[in-house]
Amino acid sequence: MDYITRYIENGVKEDLEKKMVFISGPRQSGKTTLAKKILQKNTRGETDRFYLNWDSARDREMIIREQFPAGRGVLVLDEIHKYSRWRQVVKGLYDKRKHELKILVTGSGRLDYYRYGGDSLQGRYHFYRLYPFTLKEIQSVRPDGLKNLLIYGGFPEPFLSASKRETKRWSRQYRTRIIYEELNTLENVKDVALVENLALRLPELVGSPLSVNALREDLQVSHQTVSRWLIMLENIYMIFRIYPFGPAKIRAVKKEAKHYHFDWTAMEDEAYRFENLVACHLLKWVHFKQDYDGTNLELHYFRDVERREVDFVILEDNKPVQFIECKLRGREIHPALRYLKKRFPDVYATQISLYRDDDFITKDGIHVCPAGKYLSQLV
Repeated sequence: MDYITRYIENGVKEDLEKKMVFISGPRQSGKTTLAKKILQKNTRGETDRFYLNWDSARDREMIIREQFPAGRGVLVLDEIHKYSRWRQVVKGLYDKRKHELKILVTGSGRLDYYRYGGDSLQGRYHFYRLYPFTLKEIQSVRPDGLKNLLIYGGFPEPFLSASKRETKRWSRQYRTRIIYEELNTLENVKDVALVENLALRLPELVGSPLSVNALREDLQVSHQTVSRWLIMLENIYMIFRIYPFGPAKIRAVKKEAKHYHFDWTAMEDEAYRFENLVACHLLKWVHFKQDYDGTNLELHYFRDVERREVDFVILEDNKPVQFIECKLRGREIHPALRYLKKRFPDVYATQISLYRDDDFITKDGIHVCPAGKYLSQLV
């Protein structure tokens, strides 16, 4: 299959002409492939000299000694955030050679979090997050794109293999690698096995507010420890959490977060897997709008003290602009979505369905449409 053009590629190319570019995102989401493609088009001669990976012993020594290749072109520094002095090294390199080198930094941990000290890089870089495939990226090469994404996930390797068996094997191995390799490298964890138990438990809890206290009791550790582990799993892009949208006039809950996985194939239940897939599509779009356009968008959900719940709420400048409810099938409007629409009549509200082709607007102004139509409008 031909290379699938990634949704941030043009933005990265534009911004490399002005500043450094940092790309972070889940492990195996395609960062290195994208970086090497940009490298090939912008660097003459031996492109391998301009690609340095912290996980390579030879490259690591060059980075520590600050022996970077001579000449002009794009310099890719992959996984360099694992080095405690990476920010100082990158700052010095940019300040000295910004007229020769276009510097592209990639990492599987949150580059905005793993900043071990040193001088600030403020004003010297643009930041992008690269997430797994979503419908708009792959629909030109897979006619049954949404079905394929639901079965094989959005990570390039299992998606392109199009094999259920390989997808299951990949998913299980991926969870182990990310815990024992990424977490051990970036965080100080004494009992990795317990963190792995937490990671294995979490897919069963997708779709509902996450009770840290219940997890604490299951794992027999403190509330503070579970909270810290969840933050770690977010920092290495294993999970992400969204929080309630809670203006006082709708008596919303304030603290209970819902969580989702970048590898939604970890969910066995089809309804929760579909909800997780939609969550990833929305997060990807929201973060792209933040990173490229500078738009102040946020992804939340709605739940009030009467237990009315709507899957997703998108805020712009802290005001709701979209309500989204997910259904496998059925055209009856979810009561909580109807309630929210009445309270916020000017906000676009949509109920998307995986298996129905209904496409209409109700008398309340709620758009009912196929999931494929809605998701293909994102990135």
